[in-house]
Order: sequence, then C-alpha cells, then structure tokens
Amino acid sequence: MTPTPLLFAPIHLRELSLKNRIVVSPMATYSAIDGFATDWHVGHVAKLAAGGAGLVFVEQSSVNLQGRITHGCLGIWDDRQVEGLARLASIIHDMNAKAAIQIAHSGRKGSSQRPWEGGGPLGPADVAASSEAAWGIAASSSLPFEEGWPAPRTMTGEDIDRVVDDYREAFRRARQAGFDVIELHCAHGYLLHSFLSPLANNRNDEYGGCLANRMRLPLRLAAVMREEWPAHLPVFVRISSVDGIDIGWSLEDSVEFAKALKQVDVDVVDCSSGGMKLPQGNALVSRTAGFQVPFAERIQREAKIPTVAVGLIREPQYAESVLGEGKATLIALGRELLWNPNWPAQAALQMGCDPDWSHWPVQYAWWLKRRAVQQGR
Repeated sequence: MTPTPLLFAPIHLRELSLKNRIVVSPMATYSAIDGFATDWHVGHVAKLAAGGAGLVFVEQSSVNLQGRITHGCLGIWDDRQVEGLARLASIIHDMNAKAAIQIAHSGRKGSSQRPWEGGGPLGPADVAASSEAAWGIAASSSLPFEEGWPAPRTMTGEDIDRVVDDYREAFRRARQAGFDVIELHCAHGYLLHSFLSPLANNRNDEYGGCLANRMRLPLRLAAVMREEWPAHLPVFVRISSVDGIDIGWSLEDSVEFAKALKQVDVDVVDCSSGGMKLPQGNALVSRTAGFQVPFAERIQREAKIPTVAVGLIREPQYAESVLGEGKATLIALGRELLWNPNWPAQAALQMGCDPDWSHWPVQYAWWLKRRAVQQGR
C-alpha cells in the first residue's frame, strides 16, 4: 500500500485535528463595509474552503478603528461584527475544514488607500472622490513608513495598555465567532512588527532599544492570546522572518523571538518576510519558488517549534519535499489559491491519495469523477 503523502497526512495541534497540512493563508481583500463582512467575504471564503485545504484563514481583522489599513478592512472591534465572522467560520466548517482568523493592527501603515486605488496614504483627493477621510495613526515611534507618508504618533504606555485591552477583546470575539485557530499578526510592517524592528522602533523606554525590549509588546500580546484562547486549541504568530538583506530585523532575531513565543505556549510560527521600505540593495528580490522556506526551516530547527512555510509554493511535489525534509510542519498558499482554489483537491488526485475524490465537495465530486472516467483519466 502506498503511504499517504505528508501533505495529506492528518496532523494534531493540541486537540485540533487538521485533515491535511495545507493552509489557506490570510489575504486581505479590502472589501468590508465599516469593518463588517459582506456577501463578497462569504463567496470568497466559501470558494477557498471548498478546495480541500485543512485550515482556512479569514483575512486579517483589525482590533480597533485606528488599526485598519484601509476603510475596507475587516474588523473585530465591535460585538456586532461577530455575527458576520461567525458566518464565515460556519462556512469553513461546512466545507470540512478548520477555521482560523488573523488579528492585526496596521500601525504606521494605516489610513491608506485600497491597493487598487493607489495604496498610498489617504488625502484630500480621497475625501473628494469617495468621502473617505484619513484618520490619525500611531505606532512604536514617530518614524513614517516612507517619504511622503504621515508620521505616526508615538504610542505612550497608556496607549499600549489600551491596545492590549483591544486585542484581548478581539481574541474573545474570535472565539465567540467559532474559530478554531487564532493568529497574531507581527509581520509586514504593521504595528507589532514596528515594535520588533529596529528600523521602525527608536524608543528609549522598556519597549525599545535591545531585542528583549522590542519583543516585549508582541510577547505580552501572545501571552494574552494564549490566556484567552481555549487550552485545547492552538495559537499561531505570523512574523516577518527578516526585514531584508543585512538590515534591520534578522533571522537570528526571529529564532530568539520564536523561542520566546514557545515559552508563552504559542504553538506555531508562520514565517513570512519583509514589509519595511528599504534602501536599494537591502530588499529581498529573489522571489523564486519557496524563497521563504529557509526561514521556516531554520526557525523550526533551532527554536524547536512548528512552522508554516509560505511564499511561491506552487507544486504539490515541492510542498511534499518541504515537509518530508523537515523544513516546515504546514504549507500555506495564498495567491496560488486565488488562481486555482481547487489546488488542494487536485494535488490529492495528482499524488494518488484520493481515489474516492473525498477531498472534493460531494456536490462536485460525483460528476467530476464521471467526467474523468469518460476521458480515461
């Protein structure tokens, strides 16, 4: 009997069982209305969940109004938003997958246009065109994201305590909505990354300076997340494993951060990269297949914590090799699933581990299987 590929082997994280190792990565779609999920989110999430992945993330959701990236960001700052999020979690469960949500604050990258509207900071032209006004932003320091962007207000100790409370309430709402996994977003230049990275953090208090101080707020929030989340369910943290090449936050820093996260009972580190504006020559330019896998591999090996590998993983056999060689524990796909949401189910057929088409929704499987038989596949 041919052994089941690791990609499709079930895995247990605490008491949560995933049917396979494929994760739908959180992907912001900037299509909420006042932070509330819409029919767009229902269709988007249902399409992705129907494709056969074991764990499906709902896009990053903001802990408060200030923490939005754009006016179209999904929110989790209001009890009234729970109903829409619960509908998304229910859809994922109906598709025989587990439901996850990423919790975030935009920091100095907030008050922005949607990507297809330019992606820059909101200004008077946006108010004239759509009545969408800018709002005040805050971050670890007053350093703007890049030239031409507004300088954020440096968060005080009282501001930090308030945002910790906002995160705590967001974690509670996420569980009320029925999610199985929660992820703290510490990557891509947003608020918590701005505390971690020396490129964005020039504080001289207990939240700035040395590595231990810069990790203080993210670790504080990770501990609150673990405290609020049920003990039988796992918690993830997404990080930017490096800021760039020989600059800022390093892979060595990520290893130390992952070790500290493990100490507060975080279960999985989701290994992305980047998010800072960097000088030429320091930016990560090698966007080849699996370009972030080495980050996940080293963090998993040295911190002894399970990792998620993500970034231009397109071929099932390559994903299988990453798992087989111990470079990561889970494989996340994002834009590849927008292109082909049935990638997981097709991969199962391709790898010969789904003779009964069980990875497909039954509503599709019966006639797709018949079509394949007719075509001699």
